[in-house]
Amino acid sequence: MESVVKLYSLPYSNAKTYGAALLFVVGNVALPQLFHLIPQGGMTWLPIYFFTLVGAYKYGWKVGLLTAIISPLVNSALFGMPAPAALPAILLKSVLLAAGAGFAAHRFRKVSVLALLAVVLFYQCVGTLGEWAFFADSFHAAVQDFRIGIPGMLLQVFGGYAFIRCLIK
Repeated sequence: MESVVKLYSLPYSNAKTYGAALLFVVGNVALPQLFHLIPQGGMTWLPIYFFTLVGAYKYGWKVGLLTAIISPLVNSALFGMPAPAALPAILLKSVLLAAGAGFAAHRFRKVSVLALLAVVLFYQCVGTLGEWAFFADSFHAAVQDFRIGIPGMLLQVFGGYAFIRCLIK
């Protein structure tokens, strides 16, 4: 599945960058609240990353980076989730996701399931290694997203594709 859509690379000097980032942050605050109503919903569905992926792919790495950093901090401050101890690992993965999605959109200039799959695998693999090296007590804890979060990764790939392709015009 491949489709050409209008992709942007908004600069920090443009007010649209901050407006878009604000909308994606709101999405990244609301979506986790819905998934946290399900037991282990956050760990299974990884909702904090969804709008970071969409924002970075559609509007560029700068919108993605703002979304990646602000979303986990706001969620933690308002709702205590993610827990402060988990913030470094989530921030690492969020920043990797924003960079990877922005790069893929710029490089391929189209949205495809394969490109989104590559982005998700990139941020998860590199993020897991970083989490294991710097933050986790064990490899078992670092690979939690691969043990529990496969549905969330699939949601990011297929839901992100649908959202970018169909809902953002």
